[in-house]
Amino acid sequence: MLNKIKSLREEVAALTAANAEEVEQLRIKYLSKKGAVSLLMNDFRNVPAEGKRAVGQAINELKNFATDRINELREALETADGDVDGLDLTRTASDLRLGTRHPLSLVREEIVSIFSRLGFTVAEGPEIEDDWHVFSSLNFAEDHPARDMQDTFFIQRSPDVLLRTHTSSVQSRVMERTQPPIRIVCPGRVYRNEAISARAHCFFHQVEALYVDKDVSFADLKQTLLYFAREMFDSNTKIRLRPSYFPFTEPSAEMDISCNICGGKGCSFCKHTGWVEILGCGMVDPNVLDACGIDSKVYSGFALGMGVERITNLKYQVKDLRMFSENDVRFLDEFTSAR
Repeated sequence: MLNKIKSLREEVAALTAANAEEVEQLRIKYLSKKGAVSLLMNDFRNVPAEGKRAVGQAINELKNFATDRINELREALETADGDVDGLDLTRTASDLRLGTRHPLSLVREEIVSIFSRLGFTVAEGPEIEDDWHVFSSLNFAEDHPARDMQDTFFIQRSPDVLLRTHTSSVQSRVMERTQPPIRIVCPGRVYRNEAISARAHCFFHQVEALYVDKDVSFADLKQTLLYFAREMFDSNTKIRLRPSYFPFTEPSAEMDISCNICGGKGCSFCKHTGWVEILGCGMVDPNVLDACGIDSKVYSGFALGMGVERITNLKYQVKDLRMFSENDVRFLDEFTSAR
């Protein structure tokens, strides 16, 4: 019996086929219910009990070998059919247009890459949030204008469930569950109840950064901002910080960069001032640290946030925010070389 199996294995090993029909005939001959391998089971009943184990294993190995061999013949023919004088016959007859990355995606990834080189890691959070993480934990007063229905999208007529108005909610979530040192960058989409125009939209994108540790100072913030501006725009870019107010930082500032279009000399884009505002920043208010379970007497930190659309406008001079969400192929084709 074993000799018969060995002989049949050698026969299968030498199989050849010129076309798919011949491969199918071989499959029927060896692997069908009445095929040569299946017929061996009829003789298996006559094998002595002490030899059944060895014979049964040999039959199974032969069946697997025959299956693999016939599959190899079939695959070899399919490969040969697809190679006609070097032509791929499966390829479409017309040229396919290559797509391109969306300009907002390009800029967002560049911003994240710059901060990652400074040791920041990406943190993300839900777009549907609660009042605590969006407002209360970030030191917003109960009567703060940002809580007004004209600025915030509330869900299910509930004052506690809303679409996040900034990605600062991600920062509060991270601070709640993580003790310093914390060094994160938070990209994401945010929503505000504003009229859609060339300069405003009901949704847009932000990237915020947070650094909390012992002895973090405003000087650390300024150096981080200078590094970012020069990496993002130009090595000769200058920055300036103007006093401002944000509920979650104190002191707070807005950062301007020297206009990358006119080089700071003054043009219509920068309204002939030579400066363009790009982000807000400041030292994390101690009330925010304490609300999130971090001892403000031991730790300090800075936070900053910017609109991705704003940075994209500066890099590519896109003056109408609506272009980013209209999916106009003509507009997207302009960024093919920027992939």
